Amino acid sequence: MEVRAMGGACGASVTGVDLTRPLSDAAIADIREAWLTHHVLAFPDQRMSDDDMERFTLYFGPFGDDPFIAPIPGRDHVIAVKRAADERAPVFAESWHTDWSFQETPPAGTCLFGIAIPPSGGDTLFANQHLALARMPDALRRKLEGKTAIHSARIPYAREGVYGEGDREKRSMDIRPSDDALTMEHRHPIIRRHPETGREAIFGCAGYIVGIEGMGDMESMALLGALYQWQTRDEFQYRHKWRRNMLVMWDNRSVLHMATGGYDGHARLLHRTTIGATIGARG
Repeated sequence: MEVRAMGGACGASVTGVDLTRPLSDAAIADIREAWLTHHVLAFPDQRMSDDDMERFTLYFGPFGDDPFIAPIPGRDHVIAVKRAADERAPVFAESWHTDWSFQETPPAGTCLFGIAIPPSGGDTLFANQHLALARMPDALRRKLEGKTAIHSARIPYAREGVYGEGDREKRSMDIRPSDDALTMEHRHPIIRRHPETGREAIFGCAGYIVGIEGMGDMESMALLGALYQWQTRDEFQYRHKWRRNMLVMWDNRSVLHMATGGYDGHARLLHRTTIGATIGARG
């Protein structure tokens, strides 16, 4: 197995391993080490089935809970991230976030496998939040130290939300908005240590974060705006270009990510699983 850094703020390509076959304990340990080091791993030329993808996911933790998006038929833990060629709804997840940060125990990671990939466009952006924190100006860091953010599902997934009832008919993804989003809210430190490596990072950003504990709305929004501008700077980013039969796994505890468009007239389909958290307490 060979791990080659992509040359950006994070990300590495992994070759010389066949993910359609069971992996040895040594190979799993090597992949975990590379994942924790590079935060985003791409495995090209893997003709994986959903069974293969589920097996791979379980090497790194239990399945995570995926609210508000229905799994594909016949599966409990595989989601289709898809967009039809003629779809005109806004691109799903075209904003910076870390998956399901509004949960009490957010997932450790996400796996995404390319099935139908357009000839151009559809890149995924990642932003290294260890690096963003390490290079953060002292004045901004002092404002964030000890602060706890309020993460909520209501803006995207409530019935009146971004992906609410008014959005469903325009979209090919099977998103299920719910009143549950109004009460799905949890608090996490803005600066926290990675439960496996101990490295500090920024956790989450505006979108799922709706406020800061103990601060008024205007004050917290101003601080979150300053944080957002910093943590998503180009110098912290890696742009991933997809290929068919490529698996990508990323560490939700270390990076933000966002989808991009630019492929109107072409279908795009990827299958996704979520790696649940196993190490470390809440926050």
